[in-house]
Amino acid sequence: MKIDERNIDWLNGRTFMTITDILLAIMAVLSSGRVPVAEAGSGIFFEMPTVLVEPGLPSALINVACLVGIGALMLLINKVFSFVRSMTSIFVSAFFLLEFAVPATSSVFNTGTALCLILVLGVLALFASYEDLHSQGRIYLTMTILATACLWQWAFLILIPAFAIGFMYMRAMDFRGFLAMLLGLATPFWIVIGLGIVNPATDFKPLAINAVWATLDLSQTRLLVGWAAVVAVLSLVLTVMNLSTILNYRLQFRVYNAFFIVVTLLSVLAMCIDYRDMLVFLPLLNLCLAIQLAHTFTLSTQPKRHYVMWAFVAATLAVGISSLTL
Repeated sequence: MKIDERNIDWLNGRTFMTITDILLAIMAVLSSGRVPVAEAGSGIFFEMPTVLVEPGLPSALINVACLVGIGALMLLINKVFSFVRSMTSIFVSAFFLLEFAVPATSSVFNTGTALCLILVLGVLALFASYEDLHSQGRIYLTMTILATACLWQWAFLILIPAFAIGFMYMRAMDFRGFLAMLLGLATPFWIVIGLGIVNPATDFKPLAINAVWATLDLSQTRLLVGWAAVVAVLSLVLTVMNLSTILNYRLQFRVYNAFFIVVTLLSVLAMCIDYRDMLVFLPLLNLCLAIQLAHTFTLSTQPKRHYVMWAFVAATLAVGISSLTL
């Protein structure tokens, strides 16, 4: 029993998180410039490529720094709002391992990382608005940022309904909040159209849906699509399994986690609809899966549950190494 407890404590701890961070950095450096990245679609009026910094060592280091920043923000959010029922680092460790498994998203600073970072920053404002009907400023700023991002990349569109539903879950959305949301969504369009920066009739770029395998080698595509399917299915299965336990806790804890469930469902739906941007949505889904893994690990009382996590560690390491060698 003591061995089981030591394993559980170690997996929950900062040492394991640090090791996964180091593994992620090593993978990013080794695969930088070696792994082809699928092209992303455009935004409503402008274009934002998948790769925000050209592949190479600087891009890999910037991306790892952003991923570490996402992990640090998630630790802060959990410390302040306790959306996971334990002071644990395992959801950050799991996120790093899931990013390790896909060098195409870990080795280059990409739109998927930016999407994930904006989500986490938005969560700070969202959770802080719980039962605060004076949150119009937070709602307006959040929607303005998301609408602005949509001008360059359609993928950010999925966060708009997620946060709209989230603010309603937080009981922060009244009539004034609804108006703030509409104004926030309209502001970027008002500015770029009003200043004559774009012409809606000629500059509008509809969402283009293309297969991800059009720009990736066949062997890489099979592994990528297969692993993305595993991540999606595992996210949904763990969400359903954890939901029955989460519903027994207090309302605030339930609504915090309801938001991540909404993001999970929207991410899976987006990946099914827009295959071309699969790599953009994958970090978002990785984060949601990491949170569900943390719930599964911390809510369970099974003394042998660490074996499941070790199997998860082995699977992510195997997929990451295989992706690098193909």
